[in-house]
Amino acid sequence: MRFDAIIAGGTVVDGTCENEPFVADVGILGDSIAAIGALSKAETPRRISATGKVVCPGFVDVHVHSEIALLGGRDQFAAVSQGVTTHLAAPDGFGWAPLPPEQAQEMWHYTQFAYGDAVLPLNWQTPDAYLDIFHGRIPANLYPQVPHCAVRLGAMGWEARPATDAELKAMERTTREWLEAGACCLCLGLDYQPSANADLRELVFLSKIAAAYDAIYAAHIRYRILGRKQAWEETIEIAQRAEIPVHISHERVDEEAAEVLERVERENIDLTFESYLYPAGMTHLAMMLPMEFQTGAPVDMLENLENPDVREKSLAHLREELRGGNQIMGYNRSGRFIGMTLAEAAKSEGKSQEDFAFDLIQEEAAIETFVMPWATPPEENERILNRTASHPRMMIASDGVYNIPHPHPRSYGCFVQYLGKFVRERQLVSLKEAIYKMSGFPAERFRLTDRGRISRGLAADIVVFNPDTVADRSTWFDPVQPPVGVEWVFVNGISVIEAGNVTGQLPGKVLRQQ
Repeated sequence: MRFDAIIAGGTVVDGTCENEPFVADVGILGDSIAAIGALSKAETPRRISATGKVVCPGFVDVHVHSEIALLGGRDQFAAVSQGVTTHLAAPDGFGWAPLPPEQAQEMWHYTQFAYGDAVLPLNWQTPDAYLDIFHGRIPANLYPQVPHCAVRLGAMGWEARPATDAELKAMERTTREWLEAGACCLCLGLDYQPSANADLRELVFLSKIAAAYDAIYAAHIRYRILGRKQAWEETIEIAQRAEIPVHISHERVDEEAAEVLERVERENIDLTFESYLYPAGMTHLAMMLPMEFQTGAPVDMLENLENPDVREKSLAHLREELRGGNQIMGYNRSGRFIGMTLAEAAKSEGKSQEDFAFDLIQEEAAIETFVMPWATPPEENERILNRTASHPRMMIASDGVYNIPHPHPRSYGCFVQYLGKFVRERQLVSLKEAIYKMSGFPAERFRLTDRGRISRGLAADIVVFNPDTVADRSTWFDPVQPPVGVEWVFVNGISVIEAGNVTGQLPGKVLRQQ
């Protein structure tokens, strides 16, 4: 038999977490894995030696703000360079279709903190019209989710109230439209506008629709509105009332979560979660305002901030939220203070931290992004991360933010950090379990039946890495650093990374749930 390429002599970790690693050749024909075994006598124009290397499925990032960056710019290949071959769209329910241009522009303004300065047409009247822009233009695969923020905005604008029956029907139509287009999941950002205003009735109603398509429910839960424990419990209630599998975004196993996870195990609730395993998040400062002052379209929110009473109440809130001012400026419209801590930037302006933060939100029209360190001490952070790294319900996802001047280091390092730090150095997770948490597990959970495993007949999304050297180089103050140790990455049978170098190929596809 003749193959387009053979990856020879590597240690295959197949993504199932069931089989032990084994040495074999992997033959690629077209966009598929055609054979696994002894292929030394097979014909091929390209035989790649993988002796001493790991050959595994491409990684699946189920929560990443990358869909616009995949189309071009500095970070187009940042994720694939660490082995990510499939990205899920619409994290936190962010999306701009199908919306009229005016509403799409409002939503772009609101979400721009996570996507940078890209210029987009913002006029997609159907999910398919939006998905069509990616064909032939992306280095990795893109897999749609239902963007609840856009669904709710299209049905009832930025209204901070429960939906009427008629508005729920309008949301149902758009949700079905996305599901018919192949979306795998109803995705929500329940601390973000306008999703934050959805009541339990709405969430259960839409979840039942998603469940009818064998989709799942995934959410940034209501940390700021309900508190963390109660937000977990709301998610469990949705799982039970809608009879749908649920998934919680960017979590960690501390004492509070561990208590809820014990209940999840005890009651056999179909719940998973993901983690990026860094002791800091990334979002915009407007999230630190009292929730009552975050509502409405961006222009309305900003106009409300001009009220002296709103400022006074907000400053007291910000003073408590900002703590020592160790947040790192990642992006804003003017490009000021990039890479500085908030405390440093405030001092340079001769302002208190809270005054600086409030003024910055206004001056930058709420388009600003910060790395947000956890409030817990470093020693406790490491204990939490170690405990999270091996939890059986946890999968890896980066929550990466791209095309901004100073991204979170997870954008360039999340997946390779897991392999280097938690597998090789700390030995908290076996190699086969780690690969499963980055490939087979997310593929199973999010209904990707033809990816996430090294198996004959499946898509040839394949990573070859050196287990002795694979590591992240991205740091808090120098985050735009590619990883080391990832030598080859194939997407749909085409090499996007060769011998550690970007090829410039764009073989990514828009995937759809079958």
